[in-house]
Amino acid sequence: MSIKAIFAVHRADSAPALLGEDFRRRLAAAGAHRVQVNVDDADVADAPLRFGPGTPVTAVVSVWTEGPVEPVVAVLQDLDPSADGWRVEERSPIEPPAVPDGVRADALANVAFLRRPAAMSPEAWLDDWLERHTPVAIRTQGTFGYVQNPVVERLTPGSPDVAGIVEELFPMSAMTDSHAFYGSGGDDDELQRRFTELMESVARFGADHGLDLVPTSRYLWTL
Repeated sequence: MSIKAIFAVHRADSAPALLGEDFRRRLAAAGAHRVQVNVDDADVADAPLRFGPGTPVTAVVSVWTEGPVEPVVAVLQDLDPSADGWRVEERSPIEPPAVPDGVRADALANVAFLRRPAAMSPEAWLDDWLERHTPVAIRTQGTFGYVQNPVVERLTPGSPDVAGIVEELFPMSAMTDSHAFYGSGGDDDELQRRFTELMESVARFGADHGLDLVPTSRYLWTL
């Protein structure tokens, strides 16, 4: 059974190592068979949203492995001892388009780390996010890739109590064009309607505050 783990990397100069062949070789030796690297780099420097209550995230690494996850964790923490990791279960309401190994996806890939409000039970929070919010998010935004990752357990001591991690792919033009971000086709009234509906839905499960949002460039490899 394949395990998916997601890591938040905080080291400022991590991108060259994460995109390098040696990193992939070490992951393969640790039992990984697939890796995705999302980096906050020059290609997404114009993205207007970049925030969070936690330590700034410079990259997000997703790793799939058939074996024990501990060797994978060791590889990430050797590269960045401050890296945080979680084991997740993946859902893809909109499967991102396939891209050749090592080729940057033509997208603004926003990654958000979500925290569950104390007033909501884990079951109610998951149901609200996965079942009620998902169709709202899809119909009110110009996304063409949408991957949800409910967190199963923390893999690194002291990692934030993150309940879910979501990746949304937008056209690159969405960095500077709100209509491209929301898919509103240049209609200002429709833009406002979509924005309002989305924000109301986000607020209902507490994702209107306490989340880290990282704009990234997305790369994927089979190992």
